[in-house]
Amino acid sequence: MQVHICKARISDTRSQYHGKVMDLLVEDGIITRIAASIKTTADVVVAAEALCVSPGWVDVFADYREPGFEHKETIETGLAAAAAGGFTDVLLAPNTQPTISSKSVVQYVQHKAAGNVVNLHPIGAATRNTEGKELAEMLDMRANGAIAFSDGWKPMQGSGIMLKVLEYVTAFDGVVMQIPVDAALADGGLMNEGEVSTSLGMAGIPELAETLMVYRDIELVRYTGSRLHITGVSTAASIAMVRKAKADGLSVTCSVTPYHLAQTEDALRGYDSAWKVSPPLRGNADRLALIAALADGTIDCIATHHRPHEWDAKAKELEYAAEGMAIQESAAGILLEALKNETDTDRLIHALSVAPRTIFGLPAAGIEKGGKASLTLFTTKGKHTLHKNKAQSAAFNNPWLGKEMSGSIVGTINNNKVNLNNQQ
Repeated sequence: MQVHICKARISDTRSQYHGKVMDLLVEDGIITRIAASIKTTADVVVAAEALCVSPGWVDVFADYREPGFEHKETIETGLAAAAAGGFTDVLLAPNTQPTISSKSVVQYVQHKAAGNVVNLHPIGAATRNTEGKELAEMLDMRANGAIAFSDGWKPMQGSGIMLKVLEYVTAFDGVVMQIPVDAALADGGLMNEGEVSTSLGMAGIPELAETLMVYRDIELVRYTGSRLHITGVSTAASIAMVRKAKADGLSVTCSVTPYHLAQTEDALRGYDSAWKVSPPLRGNADRLALIAALADGTIDCIATHHRPHEWDAKAKELEYAAEGMAIQESAAGILLEALKNETDTDRLIHALSVAPRTIFGLPAAGIEKGGKASLTLFTTKGKHTLHKNKAQSAAFNNPWLGKEMSGSIVGTINNNKVNLNNQQ
């Protein structure tokens, strides 16, 4: 199959073509030509106003619910949402039923995703059944394709078990992922603790519930010499600790969600459960600190924390509503809208494509002649709106549905397959 990409600005800081507007020819999954103009009769022609092309984007934390919770999302619908959102690779949360805590479940997930335009990389559970008590079969899962280890939405609370996990993965240079939430301090909280929660009469989640966990885990990395990725950082204080850990030479990296970059606790003034997430939306000072940290490289990459739910899990009182958003296919628009005056597009692309591949040991993707075509096609110009009847995800707990956002995803190319959004 031949794909002709016309007049695209190349966003790949490692490529000799970075910043140039070029034609690309992809043949059988390989970039065979890059030139100012290419004359060809390709099977697929990709053209759009102000088209950009970058190495394929990586979502470092998303949940597709299968096996066990297919009424919320399936691997098929999740991968369709990922492709529509511009992602060629997704790291899958382990919180299924059964959990991804054995090689058989790792293999099941990989089998279900085989042959897709999007590569799915299972995150193995760090503890058996994500219960935080006994170590899971991490070495066995690693040998069968688990890319990292985490208890996902149930962050490890005990210092002892976290220490054992960090020590265990050093044997194979593995990465431990953790969402920074101290469950005891967050228990009963519905949103960030502060002026807004007080004015609304709602139980708050203190910043300490995050920062205490970040501090503990960084110190455990200092003790073990292991590798830690903190996903979903949401406070300025957390960023300061990560920045210091990096300066100290520790193997600590982190990711931020699009919604923490785009929104604050003020979104909950209308008691709308769509904005209930964990860690919670914080104040504007924290949001600005996150944006600055992304711009200067303290925040390494983006994690959508795509967490699908059925309608009635969210359409209820805030106290009883489930946490999370299903925003994977809206992520680009959210990011471009939130960051359009704050950081340059190339820095964002680095966080979406280069940094996650380095951290998690994924094959490098670059825009060079002879290289494998793992590409995301997008434009930062204009506006687009994702309507409910066009959404690929099976879930609709996405507060950006029906709202106008900046730019758009044109399509993805990967595994010798093409997914173009304007042809869906």
